[in-house]
Amino acid sequence: MTDKRDLLILGGGLVGMTLALAAAKKGLASHVVDRADPAELTAEGFDGRASAISTASWNLFKNIGIADGLEQHGCRISSIAVTDAMRPGKLDFTPEEHEGTLGRMFANRQLRLALFDAARGEDKIAWHSKAEIVERMRGEHGVSVTLGDGAMLEASLMVAAEGRGSPTRDEAGIAIAKWDYRHRAIIAGLVHEKPHDGVAWEIFYPAGPFALLPLRDDEKGRHRSAMVWTISEDDAAGVLALSDRAFTAEVHKAMHGLFGDIEIVGQRAGWPLGFHHTARITSQRLALVGDSGHGIHPIAGQGLNLGLRDVGALVEVLVDGMRLGLDPGDAQLLTRYETWRGLDSFSVALATDSLTRLFGIPGKLPSAARRLGMAAVQRTPTLKRWFMDEARGMSGALPELLKG
Repeated sequence: MTDKRDLLILGGGLVGMTLALAAAKKGLASHVVDRADPAELTAEGFDGRASAISTASWNLFKNIGIADGLEQHGCRISSIAVTDAMRPGKLDFTPEEHEGTLGRMFANRQLRLALFDAARGEDKIAWHSKAEIVERMRGEHGVSVTLGDGAMLEASLMVAAEGRGSPTRDEAGIAIAKWDYRHRAIIAGLVHEKPHDGVAWEIFYPAGPFALLPLRDDEKGRHRSAMVWTISEDDAAGVLALSDRAFTAEVHKAMHGLFGDIEIVGQRAGWPLGFHHTARITSQRLALVGDSGHGIHPIAGQGLNLGLRDVGALVEVLVDGMRLGLDPGDAQLLTRYETWRGLDSFSVALATDSLTRLFGIPGKLPSAARRLGMAAVQRTPTLKRWFMDEARGMSGALPELLKG
């Protein structure tokens, strides 16, 4: 007998697996297909990246039942400091005490461990890992994929959660606007002499932003941060090839002694940066979520949070539709999802792209103009609150799963 489910989620990463769990909490059954081996994805040293989880995204994690287990691994972001090359005119965002934090920082490995563990215990999720898709089908009455071992999986709605290079999106012929920033994000872990006090730093240099993201102290009590250093693609190979001593010296120079003595821990990694945004995020019985539909510069740490907003919106639309007796792949529901998420994701993408270009203009005059603008925001409580609400993900039409 065919195990036809509500959703066929292609891609079992952070966004795809969150979608499967959120859907399951609302009674929707899913097939999740991913080519990767979960053991490799959660191995020590596989991926040194960390993600900022906004207040709204944390609410989603609470609502799908993984927040309690994650809490001990995260570091609360108490404030955000923004500066133009450490020149005078720093802008800081610190919420009122009753508003809580601006988010939490987690190693991506910890997020995967929590999501995968929850998925294994959920009978509404059929997880097909280490699986190759050889054929995708979308028809009037349903969708299906054929796997490399000959198995066929069927559902009412196909969801592409495969990331930037989504083959499902490309096969559907969805137009995409994209460009290469010619930048590479150099990622490394730091231990440092002075505590970070929960402050996330964004230091803008003409070559690209230099971010310091607070992590929880390690088991030895050492203060830790994640570094994301954006440099020109032309310089990336040279920087990655530096000796540990030379690389540490360059990082220390960029930090202006913020945290005292530092030590690089773990491996360095470089990730090419680009922008892409699809003309639409739906097609016949198909919805795109996360980086399959929009890939942005990590300048504001909103990429994953944008994908989690997609998750909340899609689940809410599907649940509302099913209460009315509509099939999950109904065109009316997909239109509502498209309308809801299209403008928000484009607005965030445009804002991050504009910031990248604005702070990348070299010279004393542009720097003075930027610092003048930051000083104006610093003195305007209404503007500061708007920026903080954006950072916390609490602005706009929020899905119920992302509300407190």
